[in-house]
Amino acid sequence: MSLQTNLKGRLRNTSLPKSHGLMPVFEAVVNSIHSIEEKGNADNGKIVLRINRATQRGLDLDKQSLPPIIGFTIADNGCGFDETNFKSFETLDSDHKIAKGCRGVGRLMWLKVFDLVEVESHFLDVDGELKKRAFRFDDKLGVHGEKVETATAQQTGTQIKLVDFDENFRKHAPTKSESIANQLLEHVLWYFVRTQDAPKILVEDAGESVDLDVLYDQHMHASAYHEKINIRDYSFDLTHIKFRASVNKKHHLALCAANRLVKEESIQGKLPGLYGKISDASGEFTYTCYVSSDYLNEHVRSERTSFDIAEDVEDMLNEVSFKDIRDAVLDRTREYLQDVLAENVHAGRNRVDDFINNHAPRYRPIANYVSEELLIVDPEKSDKDLELHLHAQWYEVERQLVSEGHDIMQPQNDEHVEEYKERLSEYLRKAEDLKKSDLANYVSHRKVIIDLLQRSIEQLEDGKYAREDMIHELIMPMRKDSGEVFLDSCNLWLIDERMAFHNYLASDKTLNAMPITGNESTKEPDLLSLRVFDNPLLVNDQTSFPLAAITVVEIKRPMRNDMREGEDKDPIDQALSYLERIREGKVSTKSGRPIPGNNDIPGYCYVLCDLTESMHRRCRRANLRITSDGMGYFGYNEPSHAYIEVISFDQLVKAAKERNRAFFDKLGLPSV
Repeated sequence: MSLQTNLKGRLRNTSLPKSHGLMPVFEAVVNSIHSIEEKGNADNGKIVLRINRATQRGLDLDKQSLPPIIGFTIADNGCGFDETNFKSFETLDSDHKIAKGCRGVGRLMWLKVFDLVEVESHFLDVDGELKKRAFRFDDKLGVHGEKVETATAQQTGTQIKLVDFDENFRKHAPTKSESIANQLLEHVLWYFVRTQDAPKILVEDAGESVDLDVLYDQHMHASAYHEKINIRDYSFDLTHIKFRASVNKKHHLALCAANRLVKEESIQGKLPGLYGKISDASGEFTYTCYVSSDYLNEHVRSERTSFDIAEDVEDMLNEVSFKDIRDAVLDRTREYLQDVLAENVHAGRNRVDDFINNHAPRYRPIANYVSEELLIVDPEKSDKDLELHLHAQWYEVERQLVSEGHDIMQPQNDEHVEEYKERLSEYLRKAEDLKKSDLANYVSHRKVIIDLLQRSIEQLEDGKYAREDMIHELIMPMRKDSGEVFLDSCNLWLIDERMAFHNYLASDKTLNAMPITGNESTKEPDLLSLRVFDNPLLVNDQTSFPLAAITVVEIKRPMRNDMREGEDKDPIDQALSYLERIREGKVSTKSGRPIPGNNDIPGYCYVLCDLTESMHRRCRRANLRITSDGMGYFGYNEPSHAYIEVISFDQLVKAAKERNRAFFDKLGLPSV
């Protein structure tokens, strides 16, 4: 009983990703290679892949762009479509060339991408006479219009014309001949690296020609190295190749079936030292390992774009997984590139050590708990990427510590007391080191903030100075209160270490928007903080109340020199006026609890500015005393019950550095 084949149905059920539009073209080239090998003239074999483009007439094309590709022509001097090959072509799923890994479905790929295939072939008939066979192939009539005529050429060979490139595939395909030639070389590379010679293959485009032999020589950094390995019970052939360094090329694992490239995956960074740039005595190169095996031939899908192989399998099964192949190849890669990788490993570890020592000492305490391989990175990795990598390791150490913390509270039944003590001791050591890391991170953060503040008060390239907004954001995010920002976002320690501990803090919010005040004013103090100190000895029958203090900070633009009398122009008067308005309202905590004795709340006013001539004048008029170093003023305003301190930006940076110098020195951070 014979079964009918529905060609359109087979095409509908045949999968081909839109990004693989050139696969049918490359498979036609492979067919030509097989035809030349069948003829037995590989040494003199020749294949031409011609790119057919639309003519300029009637097209609105940019002068700089290439005309669109409408099809391809593949010509070879192989054995041609003799009776056996033609019968095989008419039979879907033919096993005629199964020994070469052919599945008999390659022609279906043609019709997935092109509307029509035109074939003209010269062959020797059974009597040895040279004949010409021509036919067409499409999804409507299948193979049709066959004619066998007297030969018009002097030797056997075939020309296949792929007509009307489908737009859905074409827009994902490269347009330049060089790019197409490069992809073709990758697809048929096995035929070039094997011991047997490959036929000459040319890619022609508008009179220009790319010779794959020349392209291969340009790509190769060194001779290919072949070896066999066993994975489970199967034999695999590995071909290690060093390509000359290329902008787009990465280190790859290439899985092949039937002498074609089927699946590539990047192994860049999968081995310590295997990064973007590796080099030997001959210069930089990129590495690819081509893997072939009968096992891969048996498990490749018919369209040859993937394999029916699991990513991982249980050990009890005898199937080979992608993970098995990847692990085995990486082991051999490590051996093949050992000298090259050793140099990169050394440089990568030095990169990490240098970054930790000079930029991120917070990671020093946890380095002992991270595997050596994870402390080896690409020496070219940016500071940002390296910081993210180390932070991921820090997070993993912390996660392990949390897990161990739960386990440590439950001694194992058969655990000896000394073993438990050792486990507890190790846990406590790790916990202590992690806390050291937190402290180091905080100190490093302070160093960065001080450096940013230093730069923000310096003169810009245009001769001007930054607005006060930048300095403001460093100290406290603008138009926020303490309920809207994280504590780490506030750097009030730049002014006074005690200001880091506050009950409520608002930044550039109008007084009537602050829940700690009852004031209706729309004036905006730069910073307003309220500290409430609880008395730990307070008992129910006592009448004493918690003490409170209000701090106002006024920030002015660097080098501002227009200070004069009046609340709008005198920053000292501005700070005192804010303080008075708060005391006039019914002040309460954010939770709504009243603070008694509002008029007697101590006030602290800080003015951050440059001591320009006009600012010196305002300080003297306010009866403030200049500091011994001449970088600020201080004094007490009796009518306002407020302590006032004017701090120059230079003094702000200098004092912050001096207060933190011991910490910076301990971490090895420069404090100058």
